Amino acid sequence: MNGTITSRIQNVMVFDSRAGVITGPHDIEIAGSTISAISPSKGPNPAPSGDGASSVIDGTGRTVIPGLIDAHWHAAFTEISPAGMMSGDPGYLYAKAVVSARNTLQRGFTTVRDLGGPTHGLKRAIDEGVTPGPRIYPSGAFISQSGGHGDFRMPHEVPRGAAGHLSRVELLGVAAIADGEAEVLRASREVLRQGATQVKLMAGGGVASHYDPLDVSQYTVPEMRAAVSAAENWGTYVTVHAYTPRAIRTAVDAGVRCIEHGQLIDEETAELLAEHDVWWSLQPFLDDEDVIPMSGPSRQKQLAMVAGTDRAYELAIAHGIKVAFGTDTLFDPRLATRQGAQLAKLTRWYTPAQALQQATIRNAELLRLCGERNPYPGVLGVVEGRAIADLVLVEGDPLEDISLLARPDEAFTMIMKGGQIVERG
Repeated sequence: MNGTITSRIQNVMVFDSRAGVITGPHDIEIAGSTISAISPSKGPNPAPSGDGASSVIDGTGRTVIPGLIDAHWHAAFTEISPAGMMSGDPGYLYAKAVVSARNTLQRGFTTVRDLGGPTHGLKRAIDEGVTPGPRIYPSGAFISQSGGHGDFRMPHEVPRGAAGHLSRVELLGVAAIADGEAEVLRASREVLRQGATQVKLMAGGGVASHYDPLDVSQYTVPEMRAAVSAAENWGTYVTVHAYTPRAIRTAVDAGVRCIEHGQLIDEETAELLAEHDVWWSLQPFLDDEDVIPMSGPSRQKQLAMVAGTDRAYELAIAHGIKVAFGTDTLFDPRLATRQGAQLAKLTRWYTPAQALQQATIRNAELLRLCGERNPYPGVLGVVEGRAIADLVLVEGDPLEDISLLARPDEAFTMIMKGGQIVERG
């Protein structure tokens, strides 16, 4: 690839995300926003910068990995409380989202697939360089039936009526409540019009929502097919929130391409995912230090859900299902800082290399399902020539010590997004 070299990383080990191994040492040249060349290292001493390189970085003792990708993120809700979302000034919500985006990038997550929330404006601001943050693949408002996982109306906000007032979460662009094929079709077309790269539907009960037990299924096959047809007409896909076998099977029957969560799945349904080549965006939810604080009925639902996590991963591995890594962190600034720690936690089920592959090349493959709606043309998730230069320089070997991913402040000596070094602090 031709172009003026703007940065060079010398004498560095490289995580080959395709093979799941570390190779090197190498010299990496970056031209503009992409990697222009990777070659055997000429040694640890910085070479003359007569080729115009603006920065030469010594990678001795360090490893370059691709920028990390979180496939289930909510940029607007990671660092705000539920009360702040429901009753705070919208400006406060957006201000918190800006801070969250900056913090996400500084943890080495250069890309996120955002699965619900008012993030179109945030994405635009990041893309224009107004504020730092990761690349965002937005869903916009998630679509929910009345009484579904996305229905956060107050008890007094019913009956709604065919032309009733929109609830706060709808006005903010958090959710779109839609019942019946026509309403689901309209809502899907609206989020696509606003720039969604994928459509997100709620297909079953949730933990944080107040009205729906965990075991309920939401939406019928015809309703889901309405969303799928709208998405396919735009060259993209539908993903759904679902925990139970029935909710998952209904979604697969409707042509949905990705399942979020799925902790209560059974083996027959796992076989169905494998048969239909459906992606499974699975989170390492356990009842541990990373659990989202819940109380009352939500806490009981949470305990029932996390009890299925180990079995879910076991079934995914046994049936060779395509698994994506995501965190689904909500409503807690402390938990947001644990994004890399949750990635490291995957070694409960995978090797360190497999865990890192999930958050790089595997998640990048999932992102490409949005086809022509992809707002970031180019190759993500790999360190190789012609790929986008989203890179993280790690002090040490993350395959030998996966906990390095959980300590970005001390272990990540450089973060680069699109060829630009991210300012720390």
